[in-house]
Amino acid sequence: MRAVVLCGGVARRMRPLREDKFMLDYLGKPLLLHTVDRLRVAGVDDFVFVVAPQNVSAVQSVVDGLEGVACHIVQQDGTTGMAGAMVAAEGFLDGPVLVVSSNDVVEIDAYRMVLAAGIRDDVAACLLARRVREYFPGGYMVADSTNRVSAIVEKPDPGAEPSEIVNVVVHYLKDGRVLCDALSRVDTQCDDRYEKALGLMISEGHVIRSVPYEGAWNALKYPWHVFGVMESFLDSIRTVVPSSARIAKSAVLSGNVLLGEGVRILENAVIRGPAYIGDNTVIGNNVLIRGGAHIGAGSVVGYCTEVKHSYVGRDCWFHSNYVGDSIIDDGCSFGSGAVTANLRLDEGGVRVAVDGTRQNTGLNKLGVIMGQKCRVGINASLMPGIRVGKGAHVGAHVCLRADLPAGKMAVPLGEYGVVDVPQAATELRRESGNPIVETG
Repeated sequence: MRAVVLCGGVARRMRPLREDKFMLDYLGKPLLLHTVDRLRVAGVDDFVFVVAPQNVSAVQSVVDGLEGVACHIVQQDGTTGMAGAMVAAEGFLDGPVLVVSSNDVVEIDAYRMVLAAGIRDDVAACLLARRVREYFPGGYMVADSTNRVSAIVEKPDPGAEPSEIVNVVVHYLKDGRVLCDALSRVDTQCDDRYEKALGLMISEGHVIRSVPYEGAWNALKYPWHVFGVMESFLDSIRTVVPSSARIAKSAVLSGNVLLGEGVRILENAVIRGPAYIGDNTVIGNNVLIRGGAHIGAGSVVGYCTEVKHSYVGRDCWFHSNYVGDSIIDDGCSFGSGAVTANLRLDEGGVRVAVDGTRQNTGLNKLGVIMGQKCRVGINASLMPGIRVGKGAHVGAHVCLRADLPAGKMAVPLGEYGVVDVPQAATELRRESGNPIVETG
C-alpha cells in the first residue's frame, strides 16, 4: 500500500518554533518517523514524501534511515497547500493511495479503519472524520446517516461550521488520478482547491464516505498544540532505566519515567512521571520534574530547577530556574534565577499573538514559547504566553511582557530595550559604558 505523506507546508502559525513541526522530537525521534512507523504497522510499504525546498534535507535525513520500504521524495513548488502537494506527487497517484498529513497525530487504528473501509466499499474516497465540541481551525464535512459525504468546507469562520465533523487528513483514494483530474478543473482563488476538487467529485456522482473515529487525535496548528502531542506520547510510556543510566541513591523516580541512554540523575532529584528524559541528559541536585515533562537529549537541568508540564528540546541548559507549562526548542539556555510565569494574576485564559491577532489558547496556564538557540540572562522574568524568536536573547533582570522577535536582544536600557543580537554589545558600550558580553 502506498502513502503520500504531506511535509511541504510552511507552518507560520507555529512560530517561533521551527516551521518543520514534524521534525520536533518526541521520545527521542522526530514526529515524522513516528508517523511512518504507525503507517508501516497499518500496512503501508511504499512512501511518497512531498516536501518544500527548505525542508528537503530534513526529510531526507529521516528517509535515509528507513529499511524494508520504498521511499520517494518529490518537491512541491509554486502552488501551495494540499492541491499543490498532490500535483507534485501526480506521478505516484495511479491506483489506490493513502494521503496523510505529517502534522495530524492519530492512532494506528485510524489508518487501519480508513484503509479497510476504502478497500471494502465501492467508493471513490474515504475520509477520516472526528466529531468536535469546540471550533477547530481546519476543514469540516457534512455526512448523512450512512456516512456518505455531501459537502466539504475548508476553514470556515468560527460559528459558520457546517457540522461538528472535522475532516482529518487521513484520506484513502481508490484511484488518485480521479482526484488529479478534478484538481485540473477546479477554479478557486482560495487555499481550498483540494477540498473543492473533492466537492466536484461528489457533484459528478463519485461516492465519498466518512470514517468516524473516536481515538486520540492531535493536530499541530499552533505552538501550544505541542502539549497535546507530548501528552499522547507520555501516556504511552512505561518506566525504563537502561543499564547506562546513573541514578543517585537519594534520587526519587515515581510514576512512569522513560530514561534514555547515559542519563545521570544526581542527589535528591525528584522526577514524578509521566516523564521522558533523553539520552545523555543530566538532572542535577535538588531538581523537581513533575506534571508531565519531556526533556530532550543532551540537556542539563541544573541545581534546584523545577520543570513542570513542559516540552524541552535537545541541548538545553538550566540552573536554578522555574520552567512551567512552557515549550522550548533546541539549544536554549537559562541563567540562574530566570523564571517563566505561567498563570495570569487574574487567572484568566492566556492569549498568544499569531499573525497579528491575539489567539485564545484555551489554556489558563501557559509559560514561554521559545524558538531555537535562545539565551535568557540571570533573574529574568518571562510573562505568560510570551513568544521568544529563534536566536533571541533576554538580558539579565528583564521582565519580558511582549514578544521578542528572532535575533533581537531585550535589555533594561532606555531606547535600546530591544536591539539586534549582533549589534547589542556595540550599542551597549556606546550608550551606557556598561561592561559587555559578546553574544556572537
